[in-house]
Amino acid sequence: MVTVFSDYICPFCYIGDLRLNRLRRDYDVKVNFRFIEIHPETPVEGASLETLDYPPEQWTEMLAGLADMAREEQVEFAPRRRLANSRRALLLAEAAKQAGADTFYMLHDSLYEAYFLHGRNIGDIGVLKELANACGLDGDFVEQAWRSEEYAQVLKGNLTMAIQAGVTGAPTFFIGRQRLTGAVPVARLQSAAASACRAGKA
Repeated sequence: MVTVFSDYICPFCYIGDLRLNRLRRDYDVKVNFRFIEIHPETPVEGASLETLDYPPEQWTEMLAGLADMAREEQVEFAPRRRLANSRRALLLAEAAKQAGADTFYMLHDSLYEAYFLHGRNIGDIGVLKELANACGLDGDFVEQAWRSEEYAQVLKGNLTMAIQAGVTGAPTFFIGRQRLTGAVPVARLQSAAASACRAGKA
């Protein structure tokens, strides 16, 4: 079992997800996605990336590291100047789990790609409905995902679990007894999975 704490607006979560996909091709592991809002303060209409308020040197270093990772994973990020509010996307993803693994992963991939590769606003209702519809989820399903207290409680529970588990960054992977924070190299994911398999925990 691999448990992942992540958010669709986190570029390092996207890189981590691509690397996790490579792990899934090598190991028969079940992935438990625990979605958390890393910037719940973001207005529903989104906000400038400048509101993240990182020191300039740290921001430059982060972007350089991200660019290196993107090249390694052979993806090209679209230019972005705004941060999306991810709550509706996360609620929709939690609901999509009930529609089966194929549908969930189709939507899961679509959300990351729409935001990071195509520069679309995944906080926008119209964009989310379009992505959901392309995955076979109709408007009623989407509206129910946003109205239902069930999925809101799931997100709340995910955050509580993250705090209790000592999660300090996104993504965070729990594989067996190991906790890996950040978009760690595939080799580290593989090593943790191999250890978990030997211990009968994967």
